[in-house]
Amino acid sequence: MKLLRCGDPGQERPAILDAAGAIRDLSGHVADIDGTALGDAGLAALRKIDVQSLPLVAAGTRIGPCVGSVGKYVCIGLNYADHAAEAGMALPKEPTIFMKATSSIIGPNDNVVLPKGATQGDWEVELGFVIGRKASYVGEQDALDYIAGYFVANDVSERDFQINRGGQWTKGKSCDTFGPIGPWVVTRDEVPDPQKLNLKLSVNGAVMQSSSTAQMVFGVAKIVSHLSQFMSLHPGDIVATGTPSGVGLGRKPQVFLKPGDRMTVTVEGLGEQNQLVVAYDK
Repeated sequence: MKLLRCGDPGQERPAILDAAGAIRDLSGHVADIDGTALGDAGLAALRKIDVQSLPLVAAGTRIGPCVGSVGKYVCIGLNYADHAAEAGMALPKEPTIFMKATSSIIGPNDNVVLPKGATQGDWEVELGFVIGRKASYVGEQDALDYIAGYFVANDVSERDFQINRGGQWTKGKSCDTFGPIGPWVVTRDEVPDPQKLNLKLSVNGAVMQSSSTAQMVFGVAKIVSHLSQFMSLHPGDIVATGTPSGVGLGRKPQVFLKPGDRMTVTVEGLGEQNQLVVAYDK
């Protein structure tokens, strides 16, 4: 299943993509695409629905973030060897964890706003996943069973905030609009191997990142197991698994986002995002 949320910001309704690619309204069956709907029981109930009988969502309706009421947004840093190299940082011996504020989350095609004082806006295509059942001290061999589904993520960053403004990475990762997710959650039964997915990100039509999740230092199962040793993961929590090389910070010369730029972000089988970069104007 491909599950999504449609409507104006803050008023999104649950929806599902049918076999022909049309969006159908699920609001008569579930309140939202959240931890409840994405749990094992919730997904089992959704699979029983006759999708073709559902009302169509009007063409042109905004697609919102693919998961609602996200409890926490956990990210994995330096998870591709080539990205660690371009950042000039040592390859981690175990997953590097940081958090992204849930207030950064937006829809896949919403504008990305460069915050006040931004000079080094950057991009990061990533495979994301959402938890479907509580995970605590999970073994790696069982870890994928705790995932409800996968989605496209763009871990937008402000490198000056991230590197030069003190503390950890949170300042450069959590600005409003820095967390586009979606367009939809693809349930895990439709992603037989999350380590065999191509990723690509383009800016103004020029390919900046092109890689595969096969190049991850720590695979998805390892990430789930590792995170669960330090915190309980709950249904509706989301995780971004790291980015390959090709970010603006690592290019020679460096290239950073500016108003008017357009990003196109894809992960194989999970859909496409398109964002216009705009300046903060309030």
